[in-house]
Amino acid sequence: MIYLTVCVLFGVATSMVARAKGTSWLLWGLIGAIFPVLGLVGVLLFRRETEELRRQCPSCGRVCMIYDALCTRCGTELEFPEVAIESSADAAHRAHPAT
Repeated sequence: MIYLTVCVLFGVATSMVARAKGTSWLLWGLIGAIFPVLGLVGVLLFRRETEELRRQCPSCGRVCMIYDALCTRCGTELEFPEVAIESSADAAHRAHPAT
């Protein structure tokens, strides 16, 4: 009975962190309930795609994630850039700073 209580509490805690990060709270809640400690640690270490740096395709100009090897629009092979574009989360935070 104690183990089930711990699983439910970790599942709820994991889903709350996932919801705050903007990811699937239901999926992470299930992971947190099945693997109590590992699920919570996993969601805490998980990064959203909006936090990843971006780069621009030299051929078509589409903004791609920095880890993409090919442009998703034109298929051009992308080399690792010397300068990256800030993440969309950083751009949104800069545009609307907290008061």
